[in-house]
Amino acid sequence: MDFTPTRARGLARLDQFLPAAGRRYAETRNADDGPRADGRGNVSQLSPWLHAGLIGEPEVLEAVLRQHSPRAAEKFIAEVFWRIYFKGYLEQRPAIWADYVKGRDGALAALEANAGLRKGYAEAVDGRTGIDAFDTWAHELVATGYLHNHARMWFASIWIFTLKLDWRLGADFFLRHLMDADAASNTLSWRWVAGLHTKGKHYLARADNIARYTAGRPEGALAAARLAGDEAQPLTEAQDYARQKLDLPAPVTAADLAEPFALLLHDEAAHHAPLSLPAAPALIIAAGRPAARSPGAMGSHALHFAGGALASGAAEAAAAYGCPLVEWRDGQPLAPLLTEAGAQRVAVPYLPAGWTRDALAPGLMALDAEGRVTRLLGDLDRATWPHAKAGFFGIAKQIETLLAQCGIAG
Repeated sequence: MDFTPTRARGLARLDQFLPAAGRRYAETRNADDGPRADGRGNVSQLSPWLHAGLIGEPEVLEAVLRQHSPRAAEKFIAEVFWRIYFKGYLEQRPAIWADYVKGRDGALAALEANAGLRKGYAEAVDGRTGIDAFDTWAHELVATGYLHNHARMWFASIWIFTLKLDWRLGADFFLRHLMDADAASNTLSWRWVAGLHTKGKHYLARADNIARYTAGRPEGALAAARLAGDEAQPLTEAQDYARQKLDLPAPVTAADLAEPFALLLHDEAAHHAPLSLPAAPALIIAAGRPAARSPGAMGSHALHFAGGALASGAAEAAAAYGCPLVEWRDGQPLAPLLTEAGAQRVAVPYLPAGWTRDALAPGLMALDAEGRVTRLLGDLDRATWPHAKAGFFGIAKQIETLLAQCGIAG
C-alpha cells in the first residue's frame, strides 16, 4: 500500500476505493486480510490522510454519494461519522484527554519501578507474548504504521484483559506508531474496549472470532490461545466526566480576513484545500509538533507521514496563494513571523482536544489575547459535534439531516 503523505495520493486512494464503498464494504469490512501491496480492498485506509487534513470528511462523503445511494453506503458513511463523533465527544470532555496524559505518565513511571511490569510491557510491544495473533499485530503495527480497525479492537482487548497491562500504555503504543493516530479516536476507542466509554460494556477478544475474520490473510487464520474468558470484568474509574458546553467558532467570511493574515497549517490540518478559505493569506506557517503525541520515541512510519504531510501541504498552499512559507519551530515566538510578513492576524484550523492543542495553544495565547487569532472550523464538524453528547446513536439518527444541512448530497 502506497501511503505517500500528499493530498494527491489521498485523493487517488479515495478514487481507488470508491467502487467498494457500498454494499461490498458493509459485507466485508470486518475482515483483517493482512497488509497487501495494493492496499486492503475491503476498507478505505483513508484515515492517515484524513487525520492529517490532507483530505476532508465532507469531500470523502460527497465522492461516495456520487457513486452509491445513502442506503448502499450506509455503513461506510457511519464510519466517517464515527471519526467526527469521537472528536465532538472529546471536545465536550477535554478532561478525559488531560487525565489520559497524567495516567499515561504515571504508568510509564511505574514501568521503571517494577521489573515484572517492565518485562510484560516489553514482551507486548516487541510481539513476544506467545499469543500468535497479538504478536503478529504488534510486528505489523511497527513495520507498517497501520492496523485494521478490527485488529485494533482485538489487540486492545488482549492487552487489557489477557496481558493485564495498563490501557494507557497500549494507547500510547498506538499513538507512537499509527500513521492515523488521533487523540480522540484512539483514546476513546481504548476506553470503549476497556468498558470506560460506555460504562460496564467492554469488548472481549475471542479466538474463534479472530480466526473467522483473519482467514483471508496470506499466512492463514491467526491463532489466539489463552485469552481472557467471559469472566473478565470491565475496568472502572472513580472519575465521572461531565459534559462541557461547546464554544465553537462561527463560519469565517471574507470580511473576517480582510486584513493581511497568515494561515497556520499543523499536524491535523496540513493542507489548505479542505479549509475552503474565503480569502488568500499573505503567509503560510508550518507548525509541526508530531513528537508531542508521546514522551516516547515515534515510530518511523508515523513520523514520516506526519512530517511529509505538513511539508507537502504547506508547500502546495504557498504555491497556490503565491506567498512565502515559514516554519514555526517549537519554543519560537510566533508574532515576529507575522510582523516580518506584514500580516496582522493568523488563521488557525481548529485545534481539537489532544496533543496538537497542548503543543500549539500556549504559543498562540498572546496573539489570542490581542484578538488576532481567527479559528477555522468546517461546517460538518460544527453541525455534528453538538450531537456527540453520549453514545454514537445520537449522531447516527441525525446523519441524513446533517448531510443535507451541509449540502453533501453527491
